[in-house]
Order: sequence, then C-alpha cells, then structure tokens
Amino acid sequence: MRELVVLGTASQVPTRARNHNGYVLRWDGEGLLFDPGEGTQRQMIHAGVSASEITRICITHVHGDHCFGLPGVLSRMALDRVTHPVRLHYPASGEDIISALLGVASPGIDLRLYPHGEAGPIAPGLEVRPLLHRIETFGYTLAEPDGHSLIPERLAAAGIAGPDVGRLQHDGSLRGVRLEDVSVPRPGQRFAFVMDTAPCAGAEELADGADLLVAESTFSDDDGDLAKQHRHLTAGQAGALAAAGGVITLVITHFSSRYADVSLLAEQARARAGGATVVAANDLDRIAFPKRRPSS
Repeated sequence: MRELVVLGTASQVPTRARNHNGYVLRWDGEGLLFDPGEGTQRQMIHAGVSASEITRICITHVHGDHCFGLPGVLSRMALDRVTHPVRLHYPASGEDIISALLGVASPGIDLRLYPHGEAGPIAPGLEVRPLLHRIETFGYTLAEPDGHSLIPERLAAAGIAGPDVGRLQHDGSLRGVRLEDVSVPRPGQRFAFVMDTAPCAGAEELADGADLLVAESTFSDDDGDLAKQHRHLTAGQAGALAAAGGVITLVITHFSSRYADVSLLAEQARARAGGATVVAANDLDRIAFPKRRPSS
C-alpha cells in the first residue's frame, strides 16, 4: 500500500485547525515520517498511525516546526517497545539540535543516525537535494526502480505460463525468450518532499517526474515579497514547480497562520500547475498515491 497520511499542515505558528508539520508515507511496508513538528505524537493517534509503523524519520532542517516533535515520537516508540531499527536522516549541520532532542527522548529503541551534507543517495531508493532556506535544508525523493509490465498475449504465444513466468522475470530470459520480448517498460513511481525553500534547482530536481509531490506553500502569490524575504514558496510557485516536473498530484501544505481559508492558495497553485491535480492538505487527510503512469 502507498498512501500519504497528513498529520499537520501549519507553518511556524499552529492554529486551532492546523497542527505543526508531520507527514507519514506508507510505502510497501515501510513507514517514513517526515518533519515531525510539535504535537506529532498526538496527531498520529488521531490519524490511526501507530508508532510501530515508523521505520524511517526524515528531517529537512532543524527549525522547530519541523523537528520539535521528534522526542515525543521516539519516546512513544520506546514505550510501545518497538524492536525494529529506526533510521533517522537529517542535515549534518543540525547535529547539535538533533543531539539535544535525542537527549530528552526516552531510551530503548534501536535508533540509527544517518546525517547527510550533500546531494545524493542516502538509502536504497531514497535521495536528498539541497534547498534554499535560511539554514541548511534538504528535500527528499523516494523512487521505485523501473520495471516491466507483462503482456499476457505475448506470454501465451511464447508458451510461457505458471512458474515459468516468475523464472523469466527473475532471470531475464527463458528458453530463448527475453523478458523485453513479452513485456513493455513500466516506470517506477516517485515521491518528492519539498519543504521550506525559495525556488531553486534542488526543488526542481526533486519534483522532476514525481507522481506525488508534497510542497510547502507558505504564502499567497499576493505576499510574494514576504515569501522572498523568508525564503519560502508561494502557492503559485509550488504549482509552477509541479508543472515543470510533470507531476501527477501536488499536495500543498505548510500554510501561514495568516490564511484562515487556503482556498485562494489552492486556486493559485492550480492556475500554474499544468496538468497536475492539486490538493490543499488538511490535518488528518489520507491521500492515495495516484495511479501508475502508463507503460510505454
């Protein structure tokens, strides 16, 4: 199952309706928690996400609304006696803050630290790119390898059925029949997570080819000067990012508390998103992964 569970959608100041950041990506048996802001543990309860689901925690930067919930989540995992390894990814420049947060968390889980300081792979399928914010910030992308979609008619014509189908997929050829002879390429799915940043090359690289893009939209286009000053995206810039990357679904979030109604931000994102579907996230939303792109 692949699904995004939204725990919080506020930026620096939470509101009655919006908690600080927090996003859980359910991906083929893994649970990736992104940017656990203050109150994440409680939001997980409301969203029906158990602490035992979390296998990785990914932090974009060490501003409080993106990481102050970390001790509570780890303490809950210890209380629930989570036994599997939990991998924590974060910018190496934030080591002091992360160490302080870990210092007040309850001990007792197998926590493994993976600081990063440059663009590139950090785990199988998981990569980071630098963003442009007031402190060092990285966005994340998780990609499934490209594969093949089998064509039943070609398999039948080649006389391949039953267990032989699995052997062909594993070995790449069987009795002179190649996998590419009975299949078409199937693009792997891709998730991208772009938080606090001004427009930059790193954000563009993350969004490129994403099936589901989560992007901050802190400000309205009408407040573009504020966005530039604080190095954030406007809703329209998030839409343009999705359009340039050929994104299927854009989820906008991280809204400033100045906007009680974010429908205007959604309209601004849609106006520039090209063919992307735009979702203005609310706390506790569950967003299914879009259908796989057609095989070529």
